[in-house]
Amino acid sequence: MSEKMHFEIMIQAPIQKVWDTMLNKESYEKWTTIFDPNSSYEGSWEKGSKMTFLGTAGFGMVSEIAENIPYQYISIKHVGEIRDGVLVTTEEDALNWDKEYENYTFTDKGGETYLEVDLEMEASLTTPEMKQLLQEMWPQALLKLKEICEK
Repeated sequence: MSEKMHFEIMIQAPIQKVWDTMLNKESYEKWTTIFDPNSSYEGSWEKGSKMTFLGTAGFGMVSEIAENIPYQYISIKHVGEIRDGVLVTTEEDALNWDKEYENYTFTDKGGETYLEVDLEMEASLTTPEMKQLLQEMWPQALLKLKEICEK
């Protein structure tokens, strides 16, 4: 069973600028500081590519780009987590990571961009505390992205 969360924001900038700002490594590291002050990634946004999302003290996620339709949609499938710099694949919770997705939909609204973020998380991995934290952090992160894009 999965938990779903939805976030959205209107950004006064064209889709290409929002897309590029969201995914470019330098600006990605700025808007994602809401989640972790040392947030970064290694890899490529191309469909089928492996991505490693990194944070403080060797923690992060290993993911695959499930879909990439430029300037329209990107889907990230999380396949595992990194703890203390090591990929965790044997514990029960790590085995459920393949049900985790982050989906981003970009819609042109007359030169502005309507951005939707849909999270699908394995219910067994989603504690009430984690869900509350995501509900607090995602809107803040999207506001930070909006601020960067509208400069």
